[in-house]
Formats: sequence, structure tokens, C-alpha cells
Amino acid sequence: MSKTISKTILLIWLAMTLGPPIASANDYFRITVVDAETNRGIPLVELTTVNHIRFVTDSAGVVAFHEPGLMNQRVYFKVFSHGYESPQAGFGFQGKSFEITPGGKAVLKLKRLNIAERLYRVTGGGIYRDSLLLGDDVPLAEPVLNAGVLGSDSVVNTVFNDRIYWFWGDTNLPAHPLGIFDVPGATTKLPNDGGLSPDVGVNLNYFKGPNGLAKATADMPGKGPTWIGGLIALKDKNQHEKLLASYAKIEPPLETYERGIIEFDVAAEEFRQVKTFPLSTPLYPNGHPLKVTENGLEYLYFCLPFPTVRVPATAEAYKDLSQYETYTCLKAGSPPNKPLIDHDEQGAVRYSWKKGLPTLDSKSQASMVNSGLLKPNDLQFRLFDLNTGRALNCHGGSVYWNEHRQRWVCIMLELFGSSPLGEIWYAEANTPLGPWQYAQKIVTHNNYSFYNPKQHPMFDQEDGRIIYFEGTYTHTFTDNKDQTPRYDYNQVMYRLDLADERLALPVPVYRTMDAENKESLGPRTSVDQIPDRKDLVFFAQDRKTSQNIPIYTTLTNGSQHLSANPHEGKPLFYAIPANQPEAPATTLPLFEFKNPSSGERHYTTTSTAPKGFINQGTLCRVWTVNPKQP
Repeated sequence: MSKTISKTILLIWLAMTLGPPIASANDYFRITVVDAETNRGIPLVELTTVNHIRFVTDSAGVVAFHEPGLMNQRVYFKVFSHGYESPQAGFGFQGKSFEITPGGKAVLKLKRLNIAERLYRVTGGGIYRDSLLLGDDVPLAEPVLNAGVLGSDSVVNTVFNDRIYWFWGDTNLPAHPLGIFDVPGATTKLPNDGGLSPDVGVNLNYFKGPNGLAKATADMPGKGPTWIGGLIALKDKNQHEKLLASYAKIEPPLETYERGIIEFDVAAEEFRQVKTFPLSTPLYPNGHPLKVTENGLEYLYFCLPFPTVRVPATAEAYKDLSQYETYTCLKAGSPPNKPLIDHDEQGAVRYSWKKGLPTLDSKSQASMVNSGLLKPNDLQFRLFDLNTGRALNCHGGSVYWNEHRQRWVCIMLELFGSSPLGEIWYAEANTPLGPWQYAQKIVTHNNYSFYNPKQHPMFDQEDGRIIYFEGTYTHTFTDNKDQTPRYDYNQVMYRLDLADERLALPVPVYRTMDAENKESLGPRTSVDQIPDRKDLVFFAQDRKTSQNIPIYTTLTNGSQHLSANPHEGKPLFYAIPANQPEAPATTLPLFEFKNPSSGERHYTTTSTAPKGFINQGTLCRVWTVNPKQP
């Protein structure tokens, strides 16, 4: 056999065994999709050809395009991304065409509609797939497959032993969908202790089994998955730190048949069962905890999304369910089938911390309103759309103290908004218990879910001006059968700049009376432990925006005088100009009345003059306590 024939046979054999040649970085056409405001790459942008070949940008916002038959010509891509405006291509199409050449590149800028900025995917496979194909440097140690995890449900995390501990729900592995049913986990270094900056990524170090894949950390006895909540690190009476959580065992169709408390064994890298408790137990740890000091005593408040359950912040108290309290308007001993409302001496509905009663969820509160036991104004936890006044059906979320705003801030999910479970809102309050009133939408999805959002206070930057949160991106609970490749059933990280003027939410303004029975208006200047709606008159903004004006206060003959005219000193609050033609639907005129004999002034959002006072006109527009439903 000649050398030429032998070489030909060898080449044929290599081609058959090795398959087609692998494209090099220079063979790809690079498409980078960036945020027009920040110039940062946008993950989760879909680019689809005319013949329905779909590409999705990775966490750097890039697509590595190398499609035989479509190179060296102009190619049109339909462009879509949740919360971004797609470019117009004529004839009603939304997309962009590029001259595709090997080694070429193009940049596409998209206008962001979301207030929050999408940063990267935290979990799953191929997080930086396209970047690697293009030969780019990437920030993650495991950029394409980490411990075999292809997708994970909702996250809980907390700081423990100077690291961040992360745990997830049901998780996909390459060998089988939902390969882990009992809580995989990981750790990361804190950003100020060698970890990645949160605007770059999260380097997850999974707890692994002998096979190198992520392992279950909460395999509690019994059939079905294990889910956990209420994760927190607490010190016991000996000042030893313990990582604690509650758990639930689940059986079809998503029914809980057992609950209990677990503690993490650091050496074994898994949770140990501490105790179980009856399903009828009214109060137990769940949701996302935060620590709050009240009257010198530190408590844990549990948020879903509002903090309606608390317990002293010790490991012993966490395990003792008899110490749990709920913030409720029910009387002590109120029967479940016939709720009894607690009232004060003046007949107003009274809320307080009580033991042995179930939490008032949105369903039970709605039932009490429909039956007449409560009025809508009696509800302690409620939120309204800042722009329309529409009442929001609040679902999961978390609350944490924010140093920049000097307030408690909430990132929460709306149930059955413009998407079933994909709308995320921002709100803030003087106290963890409220008054919660107005919220601004910060993330939207087009018929896709983004549930169980979790804020990460350990990632706060610039003294809390920049905050971070993530949620579960999935088609589940929608009628959308089109699952986004690589992204579906995974955690996606966002950041939010609280200096954005669209987040200048109105704060409560109260009426107080002095010793001489003279009234004055103003926001609270200190953080209160218990919210007070009794003297709440209206809401107003506490910072300047392009749409508002400052309102100043002076004393005239011992009486408060509000004015939109410039004065020395800091404004009392900010409001909408009285003559603004398209004022927000949630605002009302603030009328000024004057007593001609005493010179005393009175301010209210009703146009009826008090006895002895004359209407001086509208000072400005402020936000109402009771928005009308659109």
C-alpha cells in the first residue's frame, strides 16, 4: 500500500472518529448586546434568525455565532429581552440585521425599561459559554458547569462563619431532571474577604458528593422533596454560632406533610434534624429572617414578604416554638373559624404582638374585608402602585435595613400582575412593620415567572445606595411552553440604584399637636419601632426629583406656615406642583386654610374649610393615604 493511500485512509478515519472540525475563536461572529445606559453586556437577550434558530446571550451579553450556511452574508435576528425595548426593523418587526463574517463583530444597544439592571446568571450550565467560545476571560472559576448543576429553584442564604452559605430547592443534574430533591448548598467568600464583587459574579463552592456532583444537604427522613426556609446564623447561650433553618417535607400535589427544625453540621456539610412539630402549629420560622432590636432586645423577624412573625434572636428561642409571636389585629384566643378583632378604647383596630395565633396572610385579610370585619384602611400590610394606585397582591420577598435610605426596604413579588409571577416591586417604610404604602415596579417579565426574590444585604455597596437581589427565572406557573435554553429554572442576579429618582417613594407625613393645641405637619425624623397610622395625613417625597418642588416650613405667630417659596434651611418635604397638568393619579391637592383673626393655618387634602378658617387655595399636590382603585 502506498504512503499516499495510507495517508488518505488515516485522514478518512480521523474525520469519522473526531467529527467535524471545531471552530476556533476567529471563526465566530461576535454579537454583544449592551445596556444603552450603562454599556454593560445584557444577559438573557434572545436573537432568533428568520428560520427560527435561537441564540441567547450569556452572562457577558455576548453570542458566539457560527452557523454553516449563514456566514458571509447579511442575517436578520429577531431581538427580545424581558424588560428591554427591542429595536424596530420596519413592517412591525423588532430586530436587527448584521453582516456576518468569521472574526467579525457587532454591538447592539438596548434601552432598558426595567429600573433594576440584569447582571448575570448565578446558577446553571453555560453561564459564560459564548464568552469562552470567543476566547474571552471570564470571572468564574467554573464558567460552564459547576458541580453538575443545570438549574436550581429558589435561594436562601446567610452569613455564617465569615462566609456566605447558599442553599436551593429542587435542582437539575445532567443525568436526570430534578436530580437533587433535598437542598443542594454552596459557600462563597464575602466580597470584602476575597470574594468576587457582586457586580461581577458569585463563585459558588458547592458541597459535593463522591461523584463530584452537588449533593443533598437536607435529606430528611420520609418520601418526597425537602424544602427549607428561615435560614439564619444565631449564637447559643455559650456564644457558639449555629446555622439553623426550618424544613418541610412535600408530597404530590405540593402538599406539606411534615415540618421541623434543622441545624447545619459543618464537618458533615449537611443538616441534622433537631425536632419536628405538628402541622397545626400556628407560628414557626419561615421566609427570610432579619434582625431587629426593640427596647434593647434583639429579635428575628420572618418576612413573606412582610415581617409578621418574630422570636428572640437566640439559637434556643429559635427552636422553642412557644416563644414565637405574630403581629396581628386578632384577639388572644380568637378561634380560626370565627376571628375576633381587637379594638382600642376609641374603637380603632389595634395591632400588637401575640403568641398562639396564626399569621394574617393576604387570603385571610381579604376574607375579613369581604365579610365586613375589617375595612381596607384597617389592613396593616398593603401596597399600592405608585403610578396608578392599584392595590398589589403581595407574595414572596424580603425586608432589610438600608443605610443609604435610612429605612427598611422591601423587594417583593406581585401575584397575578401583568405576568402571573414575574413582576418585582420596591417599597420602603419607617419601620419593619410599616407603614407600607407605595411601591414602584422594578422588573417585569413577558409571560415568564421570576419568583421568590431574595435581597442580599451582604452585597450592599456605597452604603446601601446599590443593592442586589435575585430570583428564580422559569416558565413554571405560566402558559408559556417556550423554555429559555440554559436560563430556565435558574437564579438571575439584578442590581438596583436607590438614587434613581423613579424610586423616590412618598414617605408618611403626620399631624401632631403641641401643648398649646397648635398643629404641625412633618415626616418622622427617627426610626419608629411600631407604625402609627392614626395621625397620618398624607404622603410626600423626601428628596428632590425633576418632577417635584420643595415645601418649606416657618413659624408665623407661633403657627406653622408651609410655603413653596424658597427659604433658608432644609425643605420639610417635596411635592408635586399644584398646577401640574398630568399629576399622578395617586395625588390630591393639599389645601391651605387660614384663620383671619389668629393667623393660624391648617392644611388638609379635603376642600372643606374648618370652622373659622378661609380657603387660601392649593399649596401643592401630595400622595393620598387611600388611593382610589382604577
